[in-house]
Amino acid sequence: MKTATQVLDAFENIRRAQRAGVYAPHKPLLILLALARVQRGEPRMVEFMAIDELLKQLLAEFGPSGAAKSRHYPFWHLATDGHGALWDLSGPREMLTRPAGATPSLGELREHRIKAGFPADVDEALRHIPGLLQAVASRVLDTYFPATLHADIVATLGLDLDGASELRDSVPAPADYTTAERRRRDPGFRERVLRAYEYRCCVCGFDLRIGHTPAGLEAAHIQWHHVGGPDIEPNGLSLCALHHKLFDLGVFTVEPAEHRVVFSQHAISGGRGMEGELQFHGRAIHAPQQADLLPAPEFLAWNTKNVFKTPARRVVLDGATTQAAL
Repeated sequence: MKTATQVLDAFENIRRAQRAGVYAPHKPLLILLALARVQRGEPRMVEFMAIDELLKQLLAEFGPSGAAKSRHYPFWHLATDGHGALWDLSGPREMLTRPAGATPSLGELREHRIKAGFPADVDEALRHIPGLLQAVASRVLDTYFPATLHADIVATLGLDLDGASELRDSVPAPADYTTAERRRRDPGFRERVLRAYEYRCCVCGFDLRIGHTPAGLEAAHIQWHHVGGPDIEPNGLSLCALHHKLFDLGVFTVEPAEHRVVFSQHAISGGRGMEGELQFHGRAIHAPQQADLLPAPEFLAWNTKNVFKTPARRVVLDGATTQAAL
């Protein structure tokens, strides 16, 4: 059985997207799904078809538009990360001896009943070392996802993260550990962004204070911090807690020309609450105090490509319908 440090090190050797700023949540979501299975005491190896629908749901909700179409990639390619120390594959020999780049299709994974799971020594450690599974899950969440999404991902998977902090804090992180938590944040970012937008949500105008302290207002990164988004005002929006979460889920974005709020076609009205949100579609954000503090086009482009759930709803201006300039 591996030690806690060896297991944590193994999960640091996940190959990531080669280009800076690319948001690729496929492997992290698969790992979190597999950790949830271990926590529930389910068998070490599982057929792809048994988790296919849940993985598809996770990528549709927490990944870029179209991410679910390539959900079979991590199931196959995770086996080559860390020289095979992180993921086992099981199936017919003619499948397992394929060249590394010959990724099976969704149909082939189902037809040949390919199974996968953590290696036996990693699986055993996750099941028997108190707090280790929770510490791994917490590091994966911190590394790949903004904090606004953590609770939703955990709830979707049914993960219990109690006990993560004690082990995580007692085991030194590897030197190349680059989570949002360890990549130093600028402590002044929040205050500068809220001040730029005069302490109100730039979407709905929410500006509640408790005494002199803004309540429920947050500084959202347009390009997420953990994928290289800088702590500067043109990469920030002052949002209430609700609109911050919706923004990070890709429910809406901001178009770069007139800075209008644009909602996704996937944001479907299911009741009065969502109808209320859609009233902001097509409206310009409450602008910051200075033009040089407006959202920068390059950060908005990153958000549209990596977070926003395309396609966008059409915007009606002066009675005419137009496509948002995203």
